Amino acid sequence: MRKKKTSVDRLQISRFKLDSLLDITLSINDNLPTEDLLSKYESILRNKLGIGKIIIFKHSLRWECILNAGFPEEVETGIDVENKLLKYNETEIRNKNLGIEGVEILIPIFSNNTPLAFILIGDIEEDRKGMSPVIRHLNFVKTISGIIIAAIENKRLFMESLRQEALKKELELAAEMQQKLIPDNRSMPVNEKLRITGFYYPHYEVGGDYYDCIRLSPSKTGFCIADVSGKGIAAAILMSNFQAGFRALFTSDIELETLVIKLNDLIWTNAEGDKFITFFVARYDHQTAILEYINAGHNPPVFFNNESRQLTHLHSQCIGIGMIDEMPPVKHEVLHITANSKIVCYTDGLSDLKGDNGKEILTSEIVKHIKNKMPVEENVKKMLDKLGIPDNNPGLFDDVSIIAADFIK
Repeated sequence: MRKKKTSVDRLQISRFKLDSLLDITLSINDNLPTEDLLSKYESILRNKLGIGKIIIFKHSLRWECILNAGFPEEVETGIDVENKLLKYNETEIRNKNLGIEGVEILIPIFSNNTPLAFILIGDIEEDRKGMSPVIRHLNFVKTISGIIIAAIENKRLFMESLRQEALKKELELAAEMQQKLIPDNRSMPVNEKLRITGFYYPHYEVGGDYYDCIRLSPSKTGFCIADVSGKGIAAAILMSNFQAGFRALFTSDIELETLVIKLNDLIWTNAEGDKFITFFVARYDHQTAILEYINAGHNPPVFFNNESRQLTHLHSQCIGIGMIDEMPPVKHEVLHITANSKIVCYTDGLSDLKGDNGKEILTSEIVKHIKNKMPVEENVKKMLDKLGIPDNNPGLFDDVSIIAADFIK
């Protein structure tokens, strides 16, 4: 009779295990929320196997508790997964070295040798023979635990892929919109006295570099180049704000000092010192052949005087835009332009590149390519080809922008 009862018990246990696994599998297929899956898991372990306490720590961006059934809150908050649990890669039963009050079984869950979760079990019932049902059915507990954790991780990965896809689409849209803010060479103002060319390469989909060229009047053209501290979306947003302000404020008669002060006020108001912008702005009068400029903390543009064959670096005269709330006094500089002179303005993504000697190239490549009678557009193309920009330079880790001009006779 006892043997018959034992057989019946085993059959019931086997049926319970199969029913539980089927229920969990159907729930996963039905895409039940994580909370519902954990509720079913808790019910199976606590109501059917007599487990009194369960804690699950799972890793996503960091280790966090996703289930605490029965353990005091201070036990949960006192567990340092990094220091206490990561060293275990096999199931531990009543290991005193765990040093966690009330924990009798530790089940690590791994995927491709990477720890996904740690399940801690306590307050397990003893049967008359002194062996806990959970210990007797430990393989089942480990199996169902692995299924639950894998399902939760797959949910996380799926949601992450959706977020990444949404972010990718947003970045593509942002890149498309930002590209429209950067004038291409076909839209640059061109006349018999001035020819402008530009190059723009964001290291990520969007970047913090900006250049522009505006016909201010029949006789005056303005151009600029700028670089936001930092990279990525935050830099791109601030740069788009700067672009709108620059276009609204820059006129044929505004003093360059006033323009810089107003832009500083704009960026300080929007960024509050968290980010700043290095900025070079110039205005060229075709009739008088005078170029006036201000360099606000930007890399020094290289000017080539064709008549004297001399190179000049137009160094900074003041701090960057948005560094402090009130811009110190600044005065613009003036260049008298001779026929067929050139200017090349650039961002630090270019000057910070390393040459064959391992040192930053600074303006050495610009200097090599600009001292000739070729149009500056050809100079820039040859320089970029030599440097492998944008596709063949493994040392390129930043946005690169260039705006250059030929001052024609």
